[in-house]
Amino acid sequence: MNFFKIGILSVGLTTLVSCGSSSSETKESDVTEIKTNNSGDAALGKLEFVESVFDFGEIKEGEVVEHMYIFENKGTAPIILSQVSASCGCTTPSYTQTPILPGKQGEVKVVFDSNGQVGKQQKIITVVSNAENNVTTVQLRGEVVAK
Repeated sequence: MNFFKIGILSVGLTTLVSCGSSSSETKESDVTEIKTNNSGDAALGKLEFVESVFDFGEIKEGEVVEHMYIFENKGTAPIILSQVSASCGCTTPSYTQTPILPGKQGEVKVVFDSNGQVGKQQKIITVVSNAENNVTTVQLRGEVVAK
């Protein structure tokens, strides 16, 4: 019985050790291959906004402000916006859904509802894309006075 347990244990250890070393060699060669594939200069888009801050001045509570932020792809590959979000639920962004080719323009439209937002305002809109500068922000500023 003890001989049987020792035999099973020996086979198990041999399999474990041999599988571990083989797996290690494969991972190292995979890493080398990945490094080799990423060593070249990849073409990337570069997102540049014409204006990154818009000040809407002073408005009365309840007014709605709309602003269009225009950007250009200054890179060498198409840009795809994957997410555009605002720092507050009172601000709703919409954006170009199709790829923006190099040299072409896209837009991020922001709608700010000032209901319940009395005082100085600064809303941050975050743009996530596949561009070289993959996270970019624009700002919407102004002051909301009570009705």
